[in-house]
Amino acid sequence: MSTPLPPLDPVEGAPPVTGATQTPARMRRPRARRWELDALRGLMLILMLSTHLPTRYATPFGHPFGFVSAAEGFVALSAYMAGMIYTQRGMRDGLDAMHKAFLNRALVIYACQAACLLFLFSIIAVLGVTLQQHAVSDLMWFYLQEPMTAFWSALLLIYNPPLLDILPMYIVFMLISPWLLVHGLKKGWTGILAVSGLLWFLALFGLSQWVYNGAYALTGLTVPFKETGAFETFSWQVLWVFGLWMGSRHAQIPRDARGAFAPALVRACIVIVATFFIWRHITGQTPLPDGNPLNFLFDKWHLGPLRLLNFFAMVILLIHFEAWLKRRLPRPHWLETLGAASLPVFCAHLVIVLIALALVGHSTPQRPYWIDPALYVGSIIILYWVARGVLAFEKQAASPSATSGGG
Repeated sequence: MSTPLPPLDPVEGAPPVTGATQTPARMRRPRARRWELDALRGLMLILMLSTHLPTRYATPFGHPFGFVSAAEGFVALSAYMAGMIYTQRGMRDGLDAMHKAFLNRALVIYACQAACLLFLFSIIAVLGVTLQQHAVSDLMWFYLQEPMTAFWSALLLIYNPPLLDILPMYIVFMLISPWLLVHGLKKGWTGILAVSGLLWFLALFGLSQWVYNGAYALTGLTVPFKETGAFETFSWQVLWVFGLWMGSRHAQIPRDARGAFAPALVRACIVIVATFFIWRHITGQTPLPDGNPLNFLFDKWHLGPLRLLNFFAMVILLIHFEAWLKRRLPRPHWLETLGAASLPVFCAHLVIVLIALALVGHSTPQRPYWIDPALYVGSIIILYWVARGVLAFEKQAASPSATSGGG
């Protein structure tokens, strides 16, 4: 029997929940999608494609809004939606159902990661070796040297080649999320947020390297530290925990009861975002000259302090001006489509990028001019139709005739 949710801690500012009861599936209304969230995820996917695809557009589209990349937005937004959706699931069906839903989603993501790894280790490896493509051999050098070790360690989420190092982090976050949500719902989020901040702070001083060294001493792990993934998991968890907390909170508090940001805070965020935006487009993606130790404050992989400042200032402005933006900006239906099928689109973008690296390699001035726009536009069209196909399949699978065996 599913465990009901206890009353929420009143200090969290949410209305109490007296318990969750099982609702028959036929009586549940489909959850209304937030089109603006789907559009944001679609934008993040396009920016990631722009950065990863080997074209001349990678540099200008990297960090277009300041010293923040699409990865930060994608991780935090995914966490927000997970916190909102699975809190609603827990309130409606109980904690056991919420745990099961998280596990099922993690298994789906793992299957996607395994499929991408098999594609990399087979088709892309053969193409890279046959065509002597350095873009591929550099990407998967450890696999080419130690194929068996690389294969099993990749399936265990230890070896994470470049481009394929986001989903393993996502899987870990999904597995720990139900425990975080349950603790947050029962006892509040203060302790969770404090521990998350402490882990991020320690990661700035090498926490991941300490953990790796300890694992190496115990197991004799032969996967090099730099091949375990560029993203520092102990750093990036702070974005996931923040998004999970905010999504869970918004699932419990009506929009009109959430309050507003202080005008002074909004003005400060405008100054911060404008300053970093101008700075980034004057100096490029590296804020200070190469070799300057202060660049670490903007580091992507460790989520440097000033990078987080830039990100949180942008989040505050997006929340504050949400209604204004929705009234005045045209609704980007094609981005909504991409965002509504974000996981298949993300995997398709990896396949496209890997094929492009194997066939044409890194972008060079010698490449014919027409290749880059054709590759870029063609990739977006493919992703759009992948999303359309996935959504059509899901709609068909969820239709009454499909579930009843009719049609």
